Amino acid sequence: MSHTDFTDEMTALIRIAKTGDKQASEQLITQNSGLIWSVARRFFGRGVEAEDLYQLGCLGFLKAIEGYDESFGTRFSTYAVPKIAGEIRRFLRDDGTVKVSRSLKERANTIRQTRERLHQRLGREPLISEISGETGLSPEDIAAAEIAVESPDSLQRENGDGGFTLESALGIDGMEDEVVESIALREAISALPEKERMLIYLRFYKGLTQDKTAKILGVSQVQVSRMEKKAIDYLRRSIA
Repeated sequence: MSHTDFTDEMTALIRIAKTGDKQASEQLITQNSGLIWSVARRFFGRGVEAEDLYQLGCLGFLKAIEGYDESFGTRFSTYAVPKIAGEIRRFLRDDGTVKVSRSLKERANTIRQTRERLHQRLGREPLISEISGETGLSPEDIAAAEIAVESPDSLQRENGDGGFTLESALGIDGMEDEVVESIALREAISALPEKERMLIYLRFYKGLTQDKTAKILGVSQVQVSRMEKKAIDYLRRSIA
């Protein structure tokens, strides 16, 4: 079956499922189980069984079927991903994992206050190492906390070299904030090795040049360039 035939079949099934046909809905879930699992996997390690995450994803998928409007010209999978991720996030948020989120927010707030205090004392933007020394947090912990509470507009923040953004580097220019959030970019970043995660944070969330990033990470600019390419390639594959 060609891709076009498959797409046509799915569109037909969606139309039938929207009328309340359970068999069509079940068939769509079966055909798209890979998509649902790919989103569910991003939430592994949150204290919820994998199968439960998948079932939550299926619920989000069914809600996507109900709300999908093919006249908008958006691919169903593009529309479904935020619904799947949103359903899982809603459960995690309401089921007690707020403690983790609150902890990250409190840590990020401590970092912010420390940065402001150091900025006033030093008369310049403090280095990550200086914030680390004041708070007792590792540079990696600082990056993780600030990325976790960073708003989606960081995707449009230009880095310190060519002025390109994380959004443009990942090839997702112009996507709606909701869709950008739905692709779980933060989860993909959190899966990077510590040094690459720190690099993404410094380059795109703090807007530093490769040279300044290299000094903070204690590596050469050439290594930063290679690490950045590797990290961007991984993130691009993760959100494709």
